Amino acid sequence: MPIQPEITQRDLRSRSKEIMDAVEHGQSFTVTRDGHRIGELIPLRRRRRFVPRQEFAVMSRNAPSVDIETFRADQEAAVDHEVDSPYDR
Repeated sequence: MPIQPEITQRDLRSRSKEIMDAVEHGQSFTVTRDGHRIGELIPLRRRRRFVPRQEFAVMSRNAPSVDIETFRADQEAAVDHEVDSPYDR
């Protein structure tokens, strides 16, 4: 794990735009106050929304097969068959 640069609380206050831009681009920092480490600024992990088709195919090769009849029975059991009309109140 790479060592994070340390910045003082004063640096954070006076260079906040520059530091936050760096965090947005993946840089992490350890914040210090009076020479003591007090926290970390780390970028949020961004979740991928889509998986490329090739990657999905590779991941799916070892997945268990799905029995379609069992799958449909599970869906049927989960469905609420009583439909309430909002007008019947």
